[in-house]
Amino acid sequence: MSSAPSSPGTILFLPDGRVLMGELDTWVTEKASAIFTVSDADALMAMALRGRPRLVVFDGRSDLATATEACRRLKADSYTGVVPALLLYDRDAGDLAQGFSAGADEVLPAALSGTETVMRLEAMLVRSDRDLGVHPSTRLPGAGSIEEEITRRLLQADLFAVCYADLDHFKEYNDRYSYYEGDRVIRILAMLLHDVAKGLFGERAFVGHIGGDDFIFIIPYEGVAEACGEITEVFDLLVPYQYSEPDRRAGYFFGKDRRGVLDRVPLMTLSIGIVTNAQRTFTEPRQVSRLATEMKTYAKTLSGSVNSIDRRTDDRPVSLDLSSQTLIR
Repeated sequence: MSSAPSSPGTILFLPDGRVLMGELDTWVTEKASAIFTVSDADALMAMALRGRPRLVVFDGRSDLATATEACRRLKADSYTGVVPALLLYDRDAGDLAQGFSAGADEVLPAALSGTETVMRLEAMLVRSDRDLGVHPSTRLPGAGSIEEEITRRLLQADLFAVCYADLDHFKEYNDRYSYYEGDRVIRILAMLLHDVAKGLFGERAFVGHIGGDDFIFIIPYEGVAEACGEITEVFDLLVPYQYSEPDRRAGYFFGKDRRGVLDRVPLMTLSIGIVTNAQRTFTEPRQVSRLATEMKTYAKTLSGSVNSIDRRTDDRPVSLDLSSQTLIR
């Protein structure tokens, strides 16, 4: 479940050398389990990517340009973009516009009264928690954000890979071990995808949660083999320990499949369907989504944890080679 607005958490603070206003200082201290002061935007992003904070405070009263640029970077990343961002400014109306333009969730002037300051801050956290309610377990961006990210990538000239990850035999696992354990597996997978994608590519990686056990991650094309290989390898190391010892030792359990037929159910595996713009031209995210789903479906016909990449081109006929793990020309 997502944290309540009043729950304590980590707060990152990018100062500009001036003392925080009294009411704000008190509010931040009460809300935070820990407050970390960072020296610049690079340090802030590095810490935010390691563990999503509850709130980031940007002090732009003396240097608004530095504060807004750091805020813009935080909000541009798929993982840290959901973190509430508070920007402080001095008194100029133009500063207010710049703060919201940089993506800040709240922009407060130094002269604001203490009562209004606290009310606006509390409202900001309520809005943030409400917006994150779509995927309370993983707190990853959902379908709308995934579509926006694919659209953004299509507008750029860089080569990218859209990877659709889906668990195999997850329903049977849920039926045997309960939805609570299933939800824990979902969180493990979400963290694995995040740690590998962000660890390899930092802010160039996007990780989203479609729903259930379906995830999308988008990474630079040149690293797709390394990333997907590491993900499936680590997944296969972790997944046996989500089972009881008898099931783990046997490598299966008896359960009903999706047709209601009692059969041996193997341990969960991970199928990843991959679509790239290396040999194809896409004009809208729906095309990418349709092919990613197709590749994921094909990957699930193969045994074990696999990565299946679409190697088709726009102008060549396609054949399905069932002896390989790819769709080829």
